[in-house]
Amino acid sequence: MKKPDWVIDKERAKRASAATTIWLFGLHAVEDALKNPARDKHRLILTRNAADKLAEAVAASGLEPEICDPRKFTAPLDAQAVHQGAALEVRPLEWGSVTERCAPLGARGLVVMLDRVSDPHNVGAILRSAEVFGAQAVIATQRHAAPETGALAKTASGALERQPYLRVRNLAEEMEALKEMGYVVLGLDGTGEVTLAEGLARFPPGPIALVMGAEGPGLRDKTRDTCDLIVRIPAAGGFGSLNVSNAAAVALYAAHMAQG
Repeated sequence: MKKPDWVIDKERAKRASAATTIWLFGLHAVEDALKNPARDKHRLILTRNAADKLAEAVAASGLEPEICDPRKFTAPLDAQAVHQGAALEVRPLEWGSVTERCAPLGARGLVVMLDRVSDPHNVGAILRSAEVFGAQAVIATQRHAAPETGALAKTASGALERQPYLRVRNLAEEMEALKEMGYVVLGLDGTGEVTLAEGLARFPPGPIALVMGAEGPGLRDKTRDTCDLIVRIPAAGGFGSLNVSNAAAVALYAAHMAQG
């Protein structure tokens, strides 16, 4: 039997909606999204315990939560997701362009650029550090980079709602655009000719873009060639390397302190 047109239309609309929304999960991620007026929020699923903990945020959001049995949590999440009884369906945030978000404030400006960093946990941790040290944006490529997901949001612990995460088509082009705005672009790599501190000291005070590569491959050739300078974080021993999110935190701190 052929389905009625209205049923087909409803199914198409549901598939289209599913393709353009994501599910956030975890108490911190859901609470901060509920409090964010810029978030387009659709569906909220909570256990009774989570609803009690998030009562203030739920009331502020205006959403009517679906109360769910914790033994049969109905949100369409990965089985391994640590949801803590809270899940929220949302649309990705729209932050605008690099030019709009990263215009320097006088001599100050701090940006993190990620060259194909695809692990959502790393990107989430970098967003937290970027917020702590006052970065204007974290910039990543549209392809081969971690998209906005529930896992990323949970690791970011709320920072995803406040720290601009921009996805761009061509990282090298955006690096050039930042240079035109006065940014010094420093690439982080273990083979850097000078240390991060030495590299920061080579340039007069001004806005700084820190470029981080994926663990293993590192910076691509085009990305490396577009940097003003390749710097390294020195290790105390003969061998030592940092996870990309840890390296980003160290670099952000150093750049933040260099700007006073």
